[in-house]
Amino acid sequence: MTSPKEEEATEYLKIHKILELMDNLTSMVFFHRPERPREFLIEQLEQLKLSKGSAVDSPCLFSDANLEAIFGILDPINQGLITYSQFKEALTTLGIKNINDCPDGFVKDQITKETFKKEA
Repeated sequence: MTSPKEEEATEYLKIHKILELMDNLTSMVFFHRPERPREFLIEQLEQLKLSKGSAVDSPCLFSDANLEAIFGILDPINQGLITYSQFKEALTTLGIKNINDCPDGFVKDQITKETFKKEA
């Protein structure tokens, strides 16, 4: 049985997506293996702060080229669209846990390449 303090802490972490943030930052450190990990993490957090409410891209483990390649695999005849099921499965495979049920650009079970890249 958990105490009220533990439940409050768990709820706080969930609301603010702290665990997902830490998973993402840890993955980025392992992927990029920077010479100065602390400075790298500070840069990523600063970029995340700038990206909130602006046109600056938020830090992401996957590059545009990676996401284009994944989308291309899901859309082999280059329609520029995939199904929501494909979208959800791809994001799950990429390790993204909180998948938007109704992302911008989602119309009649179709997800555009731009929406896919934005949500990943």
